[in-house]
Parts: sequence; C-alpha cells; structure tokens
Amino acid sequence: MAPNSIHWFRKGLRLHDNPALQEAVRGADTVRCVYFLDPWFAGSSNLGVNRWRFLLQCLDDLDSNLRKLNSRLFVKYFSLKYRYQSLNMEWKISRLTFEYDSEPFGKERDAAIKKLAMEAGVEVIVKISHTLYNLDKIIELNGGQPPLTYKRFQTLISRMDPPEMPVETLSNTIMGSCVTPVSEDHGDKYGVPSLEELGFDIEGLPSAVWPGGETEALTRIERHLERKAWVANFERPRMNANSLLASPTGLSPYLRFGCLSCHLFYFKLTDLYRKVKKTSTPPLSLYGQLLWREFFYTAATNNPRFDKMEGNPICVRIPWDKNPEALAKWAEAKTGFPWIDAIMTQLRQEGWIHHLARHAVACFLTRGDLWISWEEGHEGVFEELLLDADWSVNAGSWMWLSCSSFFQQFFHCYCPVGFGRRTDPNGDFIRRYLPILRGFPAKYIYDPWNAPDSVQAAAKCIIGVHYPKPMVNHAEASRLNIERMKQIYQQLSRYRGLGLLASVPSTHNGNGNGMAYSPGEQQSGTNTPAPAVSGGSSGKRSGSILLKFDSEKQQGPSGIQQQQQHSRIYKCNVSHDMTAGHLLHSGGSVTGKRARESERDLDGEDDTLSTSHKLQRQIAEVTSIHSGKQSIALKRSY
Repeated sequence: MAPNSIHWFRKGLRLHDNPALQEAVRGADTVRCVYFLDPWFAGSSNLGVNRWRFLLQCLDDLDSNLRKLNSRLFVKYFSLKYRYQSLNMEWKISRLTFEYDSEPFGKERDAAIKKLAMEAGVEVIVKISHTLYNLDKIIELNGGQPPLTYKRFQTLISRMDPPEMPVETLSNTIMGSCVTPVSEDHGDKYGVPSLEELGFDIEGLPSAVWPGGETEALTRIERHLERKAWVANFERPRMNANSLLASPTGLSPYLRFGCLSCHLFYFKLTDLYRKVKKTSTPPLSLYGQLLWREFFYTAATNNPRFDKMEGNPICVRIPWDKNPEALAKWAEAKTGFPWIDAIMTQLRQEGWIHHLARHAVACFLTRGDLWISWEEGHEGVFEELLLDADWSVNAGSWMWLSCSSFFQQFFHCYCPVGFGRRTDPNGDFIRRYLPILRGFPAKYIYDPWNAPDSVQAAAKCIIGVHYPKPMVNHAEASRLNIERMKQIYQQLSRYRGLGLLASVPSTHNGNGNGMAYSPGEQQSGTNTPAPAVSGGSSGKRSGSILLKFDSEKQQGPSGIQQQQQHSRIYKCNVSHDMTAGHLLHSGGSVTGKRARESERDLDGEDDTLSTSHKLQRQIAEVTSIHSGKQSIALKRSY
C-alpha cells in the first residue's frame, strides 16, 4: 500500500535541493508539507518583528510554490508533540520525512518525535541538506573531538569526499501520482498567519529590506554570481560606506532559513570558478562564507552549552561585569559613539548589519569597552534582531569576538571612532541611520562631542542634550580591559610553561592617548605570538579548553586574516576634562601597512589532545580563582 507522507519543514524552506522532501513524495499516495509554529524550536519568544516577518514571507513563498504543484503548506500552532499525535490520527500517516538538524536542541526534539513515530509504526526518513558535510564524520576523523581551529577544520574536510550534488527541484514529474488533499477551508485552518494575528503592531513598520522566501533567494544568487570579477580574482571588494548597506546580492538570511541550498551555492560557485579560471580545483577559500558556517556547526553539534559560558568546555570563564544600564544603552543605540549607535540602529530597523559592523559592536560590548558578557549580546539582542542569527554561528562568532574561544588576540581592539572613519570618511552611514547628527561636518561626525559649540549649534544638535555624550572613555576602558584579559591569559598560559604575554603592545602612552587595535591589526614592530585555541574538549562536561600557543595566522569568520605583525594602528586620542565636564576625543588615524604572511601547515595541530584531561582541571581552577579575586584584581571606572 502506498504511504501517506508528511514532510516536516523547519529550516530548509525550499523546493530546490530538498532530498527529504523528495523522499516524502517517492511512491507516496498523499503528501502534506507541514510547518509547526512551535515556540520550543521556532524560538518565538526571542524573535523580533523583522525575523517573524522574514519567516512568514518564507512560508508564504513556500505555499505559493507548492500551489504550482497542486499542493499546499499546512501551518499549525501549539506544541509539536501534541499536534503530531493529533495529525497522525487525522491523516493516517505512514511516512515522516525531515531535514537533519545538527544543533543539540534540534537533535533532542527530533529524537522525541522519531520515537513517537516509530512507536506508531511510521517510517521516518532523515536527510542531511542544511550542511555541506556530515558533521559526525568530521568529528570522527578528528579523533572524536570537533576541530577548534579553522585551519584544522579545512585540513579535515580536504581529506573527505566533496559535498554531494544538489538534487532536482520538486516538480510535477517528480510528484507523479502523489497528491495533496486540500479542503476548501484550508486557508482558515492551515494558512500562514499575519503579523497582526501573531500580536505584532505593524503601524509604522517600514517595508522589508530583506524579502523572505526561496524565490527571492534564487534571484539573489544569480545576481551574486554575476560578479564574475570577484570570483575570478577572489578578492574581497574594498570596504566603503555602501558596503555597510544591505546588498541585493546578500545571501546570509536565506542560507540561515534554508531558502537557499548551501549545496546549490557551493556548486554554482565551483562551476563559475572553473569557467573563469579554466581549472578544475578551486581553493577552499572560495567557499569561505559556507565553510565558516560549517565550522561553527561542527563545533556546536555535540555541545548543548555552546551558547553559554558556564559549563561550556571550549569557553574561557571570564568574570564579566553585570551592568544592565550599560547593556541597554548599547542595545538601544545610546552609547554616544555615532559609529556604534548607527550600527545598532540599522540592526534594529533592518535586521542585518555587515560582518565588520558586527565585529565593532561585539568588541565594544565585551572586551573592548563595556566588559559585558558576550551571552548578553548573543541571546538578548542578536537572537532577537538579526535575520541570519543561527544558534551555532551566532554563539561561535560571539565567543570568537570576545576572545572567549577560538581567537585569543585580545589586544586587537576596534576603536569606535577610528575604524568607522577609515571605512566611511564622510560619515554617510552615520547620517543615514542617525539623522540627528546629519548636520555635523565630516570632521566631527564620528566624535561630535569635540565639535565647538558653534558647530553643534549650526548642526542643531547639542551633545548631551539632543544626542548623548560618550558613555565611556574608550582609551581608558580598552586599556583596562586589555589588562584584565592579559591577567586571565597569563594564568592560562602558565600551565604550558610559556611567556605568552611577555610583550603585549602598550595601550597607553602616558599622555592620555590610547591605542586600540582591530582584529588583523597590531602595533608595528611587535612580534608577540598570539594563542590560538586548538584540539578539543574531553567527552565530559567541564569548564575546560585546550590551548595551543602558536603564531598561526587564522582567518576570521568575516574572511579577514587575523594576523600579527607590521599592520595598521588605530589611534583614538581620548581625554577627560573633568573641570569642564566635557569629554574630549580626537579623530582616529591609521598608520602602517598590512603585511601578508604565508600560511603554515598545521596538519598536526591537534596532537596535544592527550593533555585535555589535565588542562580541564587546571583551567577550571584558574578561572574560578580569578573570578573569586575579581573585585581586587582590577577596578573599573567610567
């Protein structure tokens, strides 16, 4: 007897390259495509209006594409477990298909549903299609531990078979005699809800900058691949003000929701590269956007505490400050630093910010200025607002940027004035998102508190009245935080017998002039090797990490080389004139040149796995001692 199938959509909101969906229709009598609005896995309590709108547009587009095949999408509310049991009885299900979810909470959920289905005699088919590789095989190849450096990850996947080719798009031919029973009241019972029906007030809500759905995703990938010069030369376009704006070729939200297949993207890149370069072997670096995503998925798949500091075996336990007021100013774009506030305004309005903008605001919140935990930024703000916020990638990036894991060059710090000024000297980005500052000339747009009273009056914006004064002295805060990080990592490096921080670059010259460095940038002439996380955690829950201190050059999640020597310096000259009650801040300047270093083969970088258990105890001891002495180690002042 031909089965009655349900295909369960979660991510993978598409008809192209959907192997689990094809299994649902294969030889089936009926198929129903279902999406459950279940808070447990949709994370509805954390989703902002832009994320909900994007999701609903994805579902609308999916329903529209299914209609072309005489099918429909069935959207259901309430508990997944309850709805599955009731639908099983109503529809007499005999086959359930879905895309494999590699994230820990997804695996737990799927195991529970699979158990229910098997107890009811329902065939369950699961297919991997949200990632390029089988993550368990990567971990197996690495001795049972996830690789914790990107270089090691690249080494491992280079030994594996290439990703599988995408499967055909679902069509009438593939559907064959399989049909979808659709009732006349389908829209009322199973239609995609509106934002209003979900309780959102949409009055004044601007139109979406990022329209959701597979149709939009496929249009964008064609535009993306039209940039043949970029693929041919494999050079990132130079950063400018326009780079900071949403691009019609941007793909990250579509990859996150599965509107665009990562396999399709991978092979379209491969085909284009071969046509342009006339070679059959593209470099792994061509697939950077996809592979960084894969790297963080691999690191997170067996770690349910990946988005937490406590109990996370790869995260350094740092005694961050609790400062709700400062956190709120950062989240609400009221820091008094126009570059930071413009970025946070764009995030709240549009649901997306450029990867370098993410670096800037993450550094500012954590180790750069405010010394607030990365968990607050990850879960409390980015998970709510960022369209492409993916649990694994978001948490991994926050740990990276806060120097809590993966990357420990903590003396590289983004200046909230100089970095933005270098990217957009005229300040057009700030004027776009902070119109209150529109009247300031470029000379003062990044540090308007330095503008003379006459300039502020002419701009119709008095700092401290119409726009806040800076909430911190960046030079002092970053100097103090670098010192805090230095103490923590000195404690960690003691156990390797290395003088890890013997020559950390100075961050204060005694004249009130602070220097802060950005990832990929360091004071010229400083040759201190930086620590890089290596190896993996043990199989047991512990607060440990395994550190390997090499001068390895790592490429960050943005694709920027994280390197050490002879590179740019951002100077932020900051001083407090307490008698005048006025914060003075000079403009940022950039000096020096970026040096290119050859990559070293780190094929054997995980050879220290055998020391993991010893280091677990040692690092847990160090971080707990440091936490206990937090109040006497360093005191913070703004």
